[in-house]
Amino acid sequence: MELAKYIDHTLLKAEATVEDIIRLCQEAEKYGFAAVCVNPCYVDLAAHLLTDSKVKVCTVIGFPLGANLTEVKVLETKEAVLRKAREVDLVMNIGAAKSGRWDVVIDEIKQIVDAADGAVVKVIIETALLTAEEKRQACQAVLDGGAQFVKTSTGFASSGATEEDIRMIKEIMGDRIKIKAAGGIRTREQAEKMIAAGAARIGTSAGPALCEG
Repeated sequence: MELAKYIDHTLLKAEATVEDIIRLCQEAEKYGFAAVCVNPCYVDLAAHLLTDSKVKVCTVIGFPLGANLTEVKVLETKEAVLRKAREVDLVMNIGAAKSGRWDVVIDEIKQIVDAADGAVVKVIIETALLTAEEKRQACQAVLDGGAQFVKTSTGFASSGATEEDIRMIKEIMGDRIKIKAAGGIRTREQAEKMIAAGAARIGTSAGPALCEG
C-alpha cells in the first residue's frame, strides 16, 4: 500500500514553532503526503514553503471545540483560502448537535462550504462525544451541508478514531462522502486498518514513522 498519499501530516500543538512547521513541510515533501495540516497562523508559511509542491495546505476552523460563532468560522475560512489553504477541517458545532439542533449544524456547514470557495471541507464530528445515533445524524448533516469529508476527531478529545466508527460511517454513507480518520493513529498497522475500514485520509503527527514502520 502506498500509505503516504493517504496522510495529512499534522501539527496542531499550541507550542508549534516556525522551525517545527518548516520541518513538517520538508517531511511532507520528502514522503509525498497528501497534505500538511497546520493551525491558521501558519497557513502563509506552509503555503510559501509548498508553493511548487503537490502537497496541499490544510488548516483547521473553529478548532478544537467547534464553539466559535459561525461568523468567526466563516471569517477564518475566507482568510485561510485567501492565504492559499486548499483544504479546511471544520469542527462542527458539537453543542448544537448534542442539543438536537441539526438545522444549526447543517446551516453552519453550508456557510463554511460557501466561504471555502471550492477548497475541500472536512467536518470534524468528534466521535468520542457522540452517541451512535448522533454519529449517524452528524454524518447526514455533513452530507446535507455539502462538505466533502466526515472527519472523526480533533485529537483533543478523550479518544480518537476507531475502526468501528470508520466502518459504521462507511456503512451509513457508502461512497456519498469521504472519511478522514484522525486522533491517536501512531502505527502503520493502525493506519492500514483504518483505510481497510473505509478511510480515504489519515490525520496523524506520526507520518514519517508510519511510512517507515
